[in-house]
Amino acid sequence: MSDPRLGLTQILLLAGYAAGMAGGQILFKLAAQRLTPGGRLADRLVELAGNGYFLTAVGLYFALSVAWVWILSFTPLSRAYPFVALAFAITPLLGAWLFVEPITARLVIGIAVLLVGLVLVTG
Repeated sequence: MSDPRLGLTQILLLAGYAAGMAGGQILFKLAAQRLTPGGRLADRLVELAGNGYFLTAVGLYFALSVAWVWILSFTPLSRAYPFVALAFAITPLLGAWLFVEPITARLVIGIAVLLVGLVLVTG
């Protein structure tokens, strides 16, 4: 049986993927902040079609989807997918830094548990 441990390159690619996913969420938040409050759905769709943050986020997610398929061509899904959880740790920290969103003790504990789980699952 082959060694189930991930190599450094795989770990870096997977961490980069998670960081990209978090970056996409930041772009979506920036896009949302530029929408007209209370607008109709049709009006919001038109606004999004011209929203640079939204279009950049969609392009980033497309590129990340292609990268994910490439990563999975040489990394087992069961070892790679837990790294997606890193985005759940990175995104709220970026939200706190960029949008002054609160970081509670509960959030910090949750992120710590998530990271411990990632270490346990990926070994």
